[in-house]
Amino acid sequence: MNANEIGLEERQVKPIVDQLNDLLANYHIHYQNLRGCHWNVKGSHFFSLHAKFEELYNNAVLSIDELAERILTLGKAPYSTFSDYIAHSRIKETNTIGLPDMAMVETLMNDLTTLIDIEREIMASTDEAGDDGTNDMINKFIQFQEKNNWMFRAFLGKN
Repeated sequence: MNANEIGLEERQVKPIVDQLNDLLANYHIHYQNLRGCHWNVKGSHFFSLHAKFEELYNNAVLSIDELAERILTLGKAPYSTFSDYIAHSRIKETNTIGLPDMAMVETLMNDLTTLIDIEREIMASTDEAGDDGTNDMINKFIQFQEKNNWMFRAFLGKN
C-alpha cells in the first residue's frame, strides 16, 4: 500500500480530491448566488430573507475554507480561479437583479439540493477509502443543508 502523510491510500485519495474540488467549485457559485440574493432581495419578506441569506453566505464561506484546507490536508491543491469554479460546477450562476424573492428562495433551495447530492456521492467514496476526516466534514455540511432545505420548503409552503 502506498499511503500518504495521513495514512490514506494514494490511489483512493485522488478521486476524493477531484470530488472535493468539484464541491468547492459548486460552493463558490452557490456563495455568489447567496450574495446576489442578499444584495437584491426586495418585497414583503425582505427583512427575514435578507438576514437568512446573510446567515447562509457566512456559513458557505466557512465551508469553502474548510473544503480547501481538507484538500490541502489530503496533499493536493484546491481550485482557486473563477474559471475553474464555473467549469466544474453543476450549480449555475443566477442573475438575481429583479428576481422575485420567492424565485430566489427556490433557486437557493435547488442549490442546496445539488450540494447534498454531490456530498452524498463524496460520502460513498470517503467511506470506501476509510477517509473518516472528510466523511465527518461532509456529513456536517449535509446536516446543515438538509435543515435549511426543509426551512426553504416550509417557507414556500411545499411541506
